[in-house]
Formats: sequence, structure tokens, C-alpha cells
Amino acid sequence: MIKIYHNPRCTKSRQGVAFLEEKGVEFKVIRYLEEAFTFQTLTEVIAELAIHPMELIRKNEAIWKSNFKGKELSDAQIIQAMVDFPKLIERPIVVNKGRAVIARPTEKIEEVL
Repeated sequence: MIKIYHNPRCTKSRQGVAFLEEKGVEFKVIRYLEEAFTFQTLTEVIAELAIHPMELIRKNEAIWKSNFKGKELSDAQIIQAMVDFPKLIERPIVVNKGRAVIARPTEKIEEVL
């Protein structure tokens, strides 16, 4: 089943949910600020995205700027930062059958349908 990691306060994330609804596909919404990622789950999603962990970071977030910016961090430390501070995670993320995209722009969702 298609999963969308969603933050309802985010316009792009709401657009991702609307896109999936318009396509008429079944999907599961995971509100990742409430249902927190585990280290393992986030690591798996990053692998499905086929990106480096740093590419999933929202670098303009105050949490990033005040706690992590300019520091030399391993991939594991970056993933742990996102687990500890899920607001740092770029959104929305859509996962389907072992593949994933960051749905920015929303049309990128087509890549995993």
C-alpha cells in the first residue's frame, strides 16, 4: 500500500494527499510528527528514496541552524537528528513498493505510482 508521510500544517504535504485522493488510489497517511519515525524505519525510507540523509534535512529550520549547522555529522548522526527532531524531515514523502519520492513538486508522486 502507498504511504504518505504527512504534516497537515504543510501546504505541500496537503497537496500530496489531495493528489493521491484525485488519483483514486488507496493510501495510508502517516502523520510523522505524531507517529514518530524509528531510526530503522527512517533509514529504510532514505534507502527507498535513494538519497543521502542530508538531502532529507530541512536546512532552514531553526532546530537545524541552532543545533547542527556547520558541524561534521555522520549519516547515522543526521538520521538520529531527524528521529529526535522530526520537523527537520523534508515532506511529504510518498512510498510505494520499495520506492519513494519527496513530493516536491507534487507531480513527483507519479514516479512511484
